Amino acid sequence: MKIAALQMRSGLDPDANITALEPMLADAAAQGAAYVLTPEVTVLFPENRDHLASVAAPFENHPQLRRVGELARSYGIHVHIGSLAVPLADGRFANRSVLFGPDGAIIATYDKIHLFDATIAGLDAYRESATYAGGERAVTAPLGEFTLGMSICYDMRFPRLYNALANAGASLIAVPAAFTVPTGQAHWHVLLRARAIETGSYVIAAAQGGQHENGRATYGHSIIIDPWGRILGELDHDAPGVLVADIAADQVRDARGRIPALANARNFAVPQQLQG
Repeated sequence: MKIAALQMRSGLDPDANITALEPMLADAAAQGAAYVLTPEVTVLFPENRDHLASVAAPFENHPQLRRVGELARSYGIHVHIGSLAVPLADGRFANRSVLFGPDGAIIATYDKIHLFDATIAGLDAYRESATYAGGERAVTAPLGEFTLGMSICYDMRFPRLYNALANAGASLIAVPAAFTVPTGQAHWHVLLRARAIETGSYVIAAAQGGQHENGRATYGHSIIIDPWGRILGELDHDAPGVLVADIAADQVRDARGRIPALANARNFAVPQQLQG
C-alpha cells in the first residue's frame, strides 16, 4: 500500500488553503497513494482566537470539508485532513481530524486529546485549553489491510495514547502536526521514531512548514517511519511538498514478533511516598 504525507504552509483563508491542497492531492494520487494525510490546521491557521471565531465554519455542511470529500471521491482514495477548528457550544473549539473514504464520505473523526497549557520562565503563560476543548476518546479506523490510529501534534508526547491505539489494533498511526522550529529541531525525529518503535507500528507525520501569514514559523520535515523505527522517507525542509512511501502489513507483524513489547507489558503498583 502506498501512503502520502502532504507538507503545507496554511494561511488565514480557508478557501485558499484548500486551493493549495488540491494539486498536492492530485500529485499523491498520481503516485499511487491510497491514503493521504494533511497537517494539523490544514483548513485555517489563524492569527488569534478572535480571527478563528470569525472564520471557522460549523462542522455540519462545512464548505471546505465538502470540497475535500469531493476530491477523495474523484481520486478514489482515503483523504485524512490532519485537523481543522470546529466551533463548540461553550465558545471554544475542537481541534478535529477528519478521515474521508474513497467514496467521499466521512469514516471517522478524532478530537485532539492533549492540550498545551504551560507557564515558562520569562514567557507569557500559554493556555491552549482557553481556546480548545480536549477530546475524550482515542479513535481507530479500518484502512485496507491496516487499522489507522489517529492523533494530533502534541499528542505525540504522551506514549500512553499510542500504546492504547496499538492495543486497539492500530498498525499505522497518523500524526498531523504544526511543530514550532525549536521544538522540532530538538524533539521531532526522536519522538516519532520512539512512538513507532514502542508500538511496532508505522508512523506517518504530515507537517506544516515555513513562515505563515499569522507570524508563526513551523518546522516541516514531514516523515514516514516503519515499525522498526527506520525512516522510509522525509521532506528534509520546510517547503510545501508531497512524500510517498510503500508500507506492508507483514512488517508490523514482524516487528511485533521480534520485540513483543505490547504482549509483554504488565500492570504494576506505584509505591506510595514514604511519610517522614
